[in-house]
Amino acid sequence: MADLWSGGRGRILTAVAAGWFLSIGVRMIYPVMLPYLRTAYGLDLTTAGLLLTVLFLAYALGQFPGGVLADRFGERFTLTASAVISAVTLTLVVTANSSIVLFAATALFGFGTALYAVGRYTVLPRLYTDRLGAANGVTAASQDAGQSLLPPVGSVIAATFLWQLGFGFAIPLFLLAAVALWAVVPPRSSSASDGDSGFSRDDFHVLTSVFRQPSVVYATAVLILGLFVWQAFTSFYPTYLVEIKGLSTTVASFLFGIFFALGILIKPLAGGAYDRFGIRRSLTIVASGPTIGLVALPYVDALWILIVVTALVSTLLGFATVVEPSLLHSLPEEIRGTGFGILRSVGFTIGATSPVLFGAAADRGFFDEMFIALAVFAAGMILLAFRIPEN
Repeated sequence: MADLWSGGRGRILTAVAAGWFLSIGVRMIYPVMLPYLRTAYGLDLTTAGLLLTVLFLAYALGQFPGGVLADRFGERFTLTASAVISAVTLTLVVTANSSIVLFAATALFGFGTALYAVGRYTVLPRLYTDRLGAANGVTAASQDAGQSLLPPVGSVIAATFLWQLGFGFAIPLFLLAAVALWAVVPPRSSSASDGDSGFSRDDFHVLTSVFRQPSVVYATAVLILGLFVWQAFTSFYPTYLVEIKGLSTTVASFLFGIFFALGILIKPLAGGAYDRFGIRRSLTIVASGPTIGLVALPYVDALWILIVVTALVSTLLGFATVVEPSLLHSLPEEIRGTGFGILRSVGFTIGATSPVLFGAAADRGFFDEMFIALAVFAAGMILLAFRIPEN
């Protein structure tokens, strides 16, 4: 791992990972804040699920413009702009005086964080030609560090002071991240970012041809299934533990934190497994845990067993670390950001429907059954893994 920090690349990787830590960590404050939001705005489970669907859908729609901006203006501009936009829109979230404003501000915040996603991926192949999986694993692990640390911090602040401060503490952190990213991320070379970098008809024909390749079709299908499972599970797992399993909010938050904390270990390991073993074996490993854990979840109640189940499901956190480098390798370098942005937009748009569908089913008494359905989708990821050609 020491070579990841060689040649001055360490400070760039650190800044990019720190921004990703913040962007996704703050986004995942929403699930633990749902009880406060439901009380403040009178939301039922279906409407609460719709709020999270709006968040994830806006994040999905932001992938494509984020990729275009990364290709045209470079990652330094895109990553910095994302941090600034996130700070501004999060201010709107904490000052919302109605549910309509809350939904609109949430959508804007999701779109702002989306601009970060593609840029943080496309900057890595320029820095790490032979260690892309490992470098991607480091930034992905920072995501789960943010998801394991920032939601409990937000919850404690909200319980101690005001729920708005449970979001608002992150606003100055986004502004600091913007300064750091602009200072350390290198600009694109003039040859890669001059006037001909717009999306042309030739680029469109190249992408449509690439998108029909089996390496892209099946990997994108796995991405969609994984996002569908991940977004539904993370949206309602704390609520499920409280309302169905009878745990306290403190214990539920502890289990939710364990889920993401394990990702700090899982994602670098998954990235390393991809570098060494390829897409098929590594994807089979990371998808097996959630398949088993989600089937078992409705039938267990003891805390220690719930911890084991949570650990099994947490291997799901490695799926993107495995699938996304495979997609990046399949895309032409000159339009990699645009192509990757399109694929992520498709995946996240479809996956974003899962929270509202899950919430609607839970409102009708099918909480347990929905976790079984998620296990079926996870099993589908394993079947598709063997259809993906090795790069």
